[in-house]
Amino acid sequence: MKTLRNTRCGETVTVTKLGGEGALKRRIMDMGITKGTSIYVRKVAPLGDPVEITVRGYELSLRKGDAENIVVE
Repeated sequence: MKTLRNTRCGETVTVTKLGGEGALKRRIMDMGITKGTSIYVRKVAPLGDPVEITVRGYELSLRKGDAENIVVE
């Protein structure tokens, strides 16, 4: 199972499942990250936190804890 946290810089992936519960899952969905969405990983900080992505035409930074809850392929 590959998560957004394990995705390398420069890769484009598709969301297959969202983990987490309640407010965390709702916050991720409110950012436009839903099942079937294409995500391009722009940058990953040296220590892995945060991850900068492009989703639905805008740039977004995610904490690695949040990125672990996004399963991709």
